[in-house]
Amino acid sequence: MKLNLSLNKLASITEGTLHAKDPNRIIQSFVTDSRVISAGDVFWALKGQTHDAHNFIADVVSKGASAVIGERGHIPTDMYDKVDVLEVDNSLLSLQELAKYHRLNSLLKVAAITGSNGKSTTKQMLKSICAQAGETVANMGNFNNQFGVPFSLLEIQPKHKYGVFELGASHPGDIKETASLVVPDVAVLTNVSAAHLEFFKDLETVYQTKTELIDCLAPAGTLIYNCDDEMLARLEDYKGKRISFGFNQNADLRILDTEKFSFTYKGTAYVIDVYLERHDKLNAAAACAAAIALGIFMDQIKEGLLSFTPMPMRMERMQRGATRFILDCYNANPASMQNALQILGREAGGPHIAVLGDMRELGETSKNFHRLVARWLLDNHIEYAFLAGKEMKHAADMLAGTTSIKVHYAQTAQQWTAQLKKLLAQKGGVCLLKASRGMKFENILKEI
Repeated sequence: MKLNLSLNKLASITEGTLHAKDPNRIIQSFVTDSRVISAGDVFWALKGQTHDAHNFIADVVSKGASAVIGERGHIPTDMYDKVDVLEVDNSLLSLQELAKYHRLNSLLKVAAITGSNGKSTTKQMLKSICAQAGETVANMGNFNNQFGVPFSLLEIQPKHKYGVFELGASHPGDIKETASLVVPDVAVLTNVSAAHLEFFKDLETVYQTKTELIDCLAPAGTLIYNCDDEMLARLEDYKGKRISFGFNQNADLRILDTEKFSFTYKGTAYVIDVYLERHDKLNAAAACAAAIALGIFMDQIKEGLLSFTPMPMRMERMQRGATRFILDCYNANPASMQNALQILGREAGGPHIAVLGDMRELGETSKNFHRLVARWLLDNHIEYAFLAGKEMKHAADMLAGTTSIKVHYAQTAQQWTAQLKKLLAQKGGVCLLKASRGMKFENILKEI
């Protein structure tokens, strides 16, 4: 973070009230975690879901903070004589206003990516491509919400030529909130599927939320969308600049059914020397279409995809002894669960072992979707299933009495970890670990 702003300018951007001995003092950064404050730091007090940083203002001042930014009525009045104070109406909204100001005062081209599945992988692919053409900034990890996106935007520096930001959503309006800060030149929509249905009424609401991104496009911006997706296919009537992608023969960037990743665009076929699963071909196509919209040359697109490194715990492959593991524990929803089981079922050798935990935030639809997991296990000829979690019991119940698959179910993975370890030692094979993030299934690897 390198803001190079005076306190006075910061007060103007946030529409705050400044109490400072030197209003022209320049600040470059700030800290939001009171535990890491150092002498001279500026402290920005935010209200989170579980903690209110305003409660720690006295503590950070005692540690040598030089300025405090917080909400009116929540900063102790005796602080005004000790440090510079900037009072704002809402700490988070003020942070977002600063982030938007910072983004709009930069010259880089920006792509924003959202969707129910694939947005993180698409982001990483596009980031790798953009890095071949110039300095690139992107959000790290899961910094894709109303807190993370502004922090990511504040990492923009004059050296950056491209910005790539994924945007997540758990509630209607979430995409509009963050996309209005990003103001993308290119908007990428990967797909619409059942995710976070605890907070969305139905798939139509998911669609309406994801497509909020389109309304935040910069003037003359380009929409990139998956025309294989039944709901996103509606966007063929979009009147602005657009590039569709998919296996569909009508896609502007059409993926070819070849072993290596290949596609056609404007009458020319391109082959890239990488081998991808079907879902990652869609992610790669989204990244390529976005790169084209950003004006990146095809040789740089090819080099970027060749340089791409998958993110940890997202269909991450590893070998341990006689067992090949597929670690996909970053998140889980019905579409990604079905896809992962299809990939497991296609793996050569065996046995095929599915180690599955709950798919969370599905609300009233959870029972039916977890029952479908049983069907997907059978359809893909999985020989062993180790299931854990309250919701996965619905899958276990559906599999009761089946003879084609050996099922182990428990409330927690720890209850069958020893059995899994013994099975892998005896038979090896291919083992998929898949669950929602809160299940922390990556810890199973430490036990086996």
